[in-house]
Amino acid sequence: MTDDSVTRLLAMLDDLDADVDATIDLADEIAESGDRTVLPRLESELDRAVAERNGYARELLGGLLAALGGPDTLPTLVRASAVDLGDDQDGLATEIVDLVQADPKTAERVLRPLTNDDDLTIANRSDWALRFLP
Repeated sequence: MTDDSVTRLLAMLDDLDADVDATIDLADEIAESGDRTVLPRLESELDRAVAERNGYARELLGGLLAALGGPDTLPTLVRASAVDLGDDQDGLATEIVDLVQADPKTAERVLRPLTNDDDLTIANRSDWALRFLP
């Protein structure tokens, strides 16, 4: 069922006329399912959203990844956040900060290596996220 829900969610994200509230409700249902088997697909779709410069999809999929995958998704979220799409990223930034503060040890473990990333934007974004360690 969850995979079908993800397919529906992706169709809604691609449809400019899709109801925003219904889209968010469906994302919430997927998150509440706890089905981590969809994480690889969601990560791939997040990459696609960033490549297509879709800030709305990036925020929604980032939140869904955070809800299902927890702090282990921080590298994926930071990489997605490092791309400037011209939006404010409030939602995605909040997800990152919440994950860092919810599990500081995991956040440190998964983000510290990214502070040496060859892509300075990713390195700087990782350093920014680590500033929220309690």
